[in-house]
Parts: sequence; C-alpha cells; structure tokens
Amino acid sequence: MTHRQTSKTGAQAQWIVPYTSSKTMPHHVWFLCLSILPLILFRLPLTSPLSAYFQDDRYSHVAFIPLISACLVYSRRKAIFLEVQFCLSWGVPLLLLGMVFFWAIQRTVSYSDQNDYLSYATLSLVCIWVAAFVLSYGRKALRAAAFPLSYLLLMIPMPTILLDRAVGALQRGSADVTHALFQVMGVPADWLGLGFAIHGSHFEIAKECSGIHSTLILFVTSVLAGHLFLRSIAAKLCFSVFAVFVGIVKNAVRVVTIACLTVYVDGSFYDSWLHRKGGVVFGAFALAILVPSLLALRRTDLCFRREQPPSRTKEDATVERRALREPA
Repeated sequence: MTHRQTSKTGAQAQWIVPYTSSKTMPHHVWFLCLSILPLILFRLPLTSPLSAYFQDDRYSHVAFIPLISACLVYSRRKAIFLEVQFCLSWGVPLLLLGMVFFWAIQRTVSYSDQNDYLSYATLSLVCIWVAAFVLSYGRKALRAAAFPLSYLLLMIPMPTILLDRAVGALQRGSADVTHALFQVMGVPADWLGLGFAIHGSHFEIAKECSGIHSTLILFVTSVLAGHLFLRSIAAKLCFSVFAVFVGIVKNAVRVVTIACLTVYVDGSFYDSWLHRKGGVVFGAFALAILVPSLLALRRTDLCFRREQPPSRTKEDATVERRALREPA
C-alpha cells in the first residue's frame, strides 16, 4: 500500500510541471498575443501619454514595475502554473471591460489633461493584462499570482485630484518636520505657511520640493520588500507606512541641508547640483533608515509567529473528544 502511494505521488509530480511541458505552450502563446494586442490596437492613442513616462520624473519608476512583476511570476512559476486551463467565463468579461473602458476614456477624458488620461489609460491596460492572464491560465493561477498582478496597480499614476492632495500633504509634512529639525538644531527661522526665512534669506517648500517622486519610489520599494521579507499583513502595512514617513523626513533633511548651506556657507548652494540633482544622496540616507528597520521588523515578525500556538485542526479535536470518552 505504501509503495503504491509513493508511485502515485511520483507520477503526479511528473505530470504537474507545466512550465516545462509542451501542454502549457498554447497558454503562453495566448497570453503573449493577448498582452501585445492592446498595445497594437491602441498604439496611436497611447503614444502621446506614454511619452510622459520618459519626460516626467514622477513616472520614471513605472517602467520597472512590469519587469518586477514578470520576475515575481517567473520565480513562482512552479506554483502559479501548477494547473493551468483556459477560463473564458472570467477572462472574456474582464477583457471586454478593459477594452470598453479604454474606448470610453477616449471620448470622456481630455487629452489636454495628460495626467488623468495617462492614469485611466494605464488602468485599462492593466485590466486587459490581468484579463489576458485569467483567460490564458485560469482562476487557480490567478490566486497563485495575486501579488505580482496586484503589484501592476502601482504603475497607474494618481489622478490629478489625488495627486494634488498627496503633494499638499507631503508639503505640510515636510514643513512640520523641517520646523522641528530647526528647533532641535537651534536655527532661528521665521515661518509663514510653507515658507520660512533665515537671516533675511527666504525659502519656500513648493510643489516641486514636496518629494512626491522619491516618496513614491520608497513606497513602491517598501511594498516589494515587505512581500519578499515579511510574512504578516500587519508587518507589511507598517513597513509601507513607515517608508512614507521616512520619505517625508528625508525631504525635510534635504530642505534643512540646502537652506543651512545656502545661508551659512555659500549662497551658490541654492542652485547647485545638490539642490537640483541631489536626490540620490538623500535617497541613500532614507535607505540607511529603511534597511535596518526592515531587518528588525522581520526578526520581530518571525519571533511573533513562532510564539503563536499552532491552530487546532479537526483531527486534533476528534482525538481530544475520543480521549474524554474513554474511561480512565
């Protein structure tokens, strides 16, 4: 009996290797064709807004998200492509929904508002890609690839109404932390709204100085790092929120550094490379905070999971009931 079970298990193990089997090749071909099809059909409408990805610094990180998602799928290909099947019941409606949504925004969203158009167009493109995945591989593959496919949502730019609120919140947060740093350092600064003056030199935390781009990069990176190194949802959520806070602190440190160097060292620092292109330097400061925090949170997360008692199964409950019924 034991020998037969082992043989059956071995036969199943040889059968469920779809990523090396020729049986899954049609699924991969279908997915590739369905993923490229919208890029061909919507080539002209997408040409203008997609150029913003390469011209606007706020979207420079977007090009890496599909690559990261593809790498995550490839790394878990054994589990994702364990059982693949065409799923028309879910895939076709999602595919039609994405194409109809893209057709609708052509007539409702103005091309002049490039940010909103790019946001909605990217949303429809992601919807079509997810639909192509479901149609080609099925619902079980969708559940196994939940995070890589959800990670694609981070490539969608925020609509203008949300972007303005996010920029305003980052401006106010940077101003509050900057004010606190000045008080700790003993620097006399006169504040008026988002602007301040030091010894007659006036500065303002404008929208361009909100740190929205670097904060988005830190948030996207924290979501990926939390998925790779953390296990509990609470730990992942805490780390992503902490990454946004670190982005605000990093931006405040940049403001304080530029202002102090300009006032106390040389006025040319205001127009120097440190102000215009010094994001890498202060980004290293943010990483110096986030990396140890991630390691500490990972250790705490692992210790907490070890201390949790194992969950009782139905078999355990059955054994306990039988033990109570038996006479002592």
